[in-house]
Amino acid sequence: MKSDLPRVLLTGFDPFGGETVNPSWEAVRRLDAQIVRRHQVIALQLPTCFGQSLRALRAALTRHAPVLVISVGQAGGRSRVSLERVAINIDDARIADNAGREPVDRAVVRGAPAAYFSTLPIKAQLAALQKAGLPAEISQTAGTFVCNHVFYGLMHALRDTPRVRGGFVHIPFLPEQAVAHAGAPSLSLDVIVASLRVIVDTALATRRDARVAAGATH
Repeated sequence: MKSDLPRVLLTGFDPFGGETVNPSWEAVRRLDAQIVRRHQVIALQLPTCFGQSLRALRAALTRHAPVLVISVGQAGGRSRVSLERVAINIDDARIADNAGREPVDRAVVRGAPAAYFSTLPIKAQLAALQKAGLPAEISQTAGTFVCNHVFYGLMHALRDTPRVRGGFVHIPFLPEQAVAHAGAPSLSLDVIVASLRVIVDTALATRRDARVAAGATH
């Protein structure tokens, strides 16, 4: 669907690690072409592959020129929607990606800063999610697999365009996945989609983030 409205880019991943579904893609594609605060949502599936994922993301940034970019990934074992605070410049894979790559202690971008912070209003998003009765948290780590790779690559790509905000959100397994993981925590797809819509809406509505405690002791 073509539109002259400003654009929001949402990305999810294809299944990896033996899964047959990835909730991040199932959720973001539900929001494709929707209008939120007079912005059109565009959903993009990224390959769960080091390198390839960033090439696809950079191409989408050029093609769509979004004003807001939120990448979403699966974090099996987590019980809440996790708003990621920081991306680090390291690839350190515990398992192989979908292309068989398993980098260890390799920079996402050579010579670039050690880390970037999300430019999303994560505290305001947390408050909005909690007000809506949706399970959410601030996370201090996006891991060192392809999710962090994309998060870091996104923030590096946006470093010189402060008008474009970006960040990363991790989501739990779907219930059908949890069955195969000894009853791991899960959320329904409807809850995940509702959470992402609140996250997008709050980002578009908020210029200055809330100042509330959401830190960690470990």
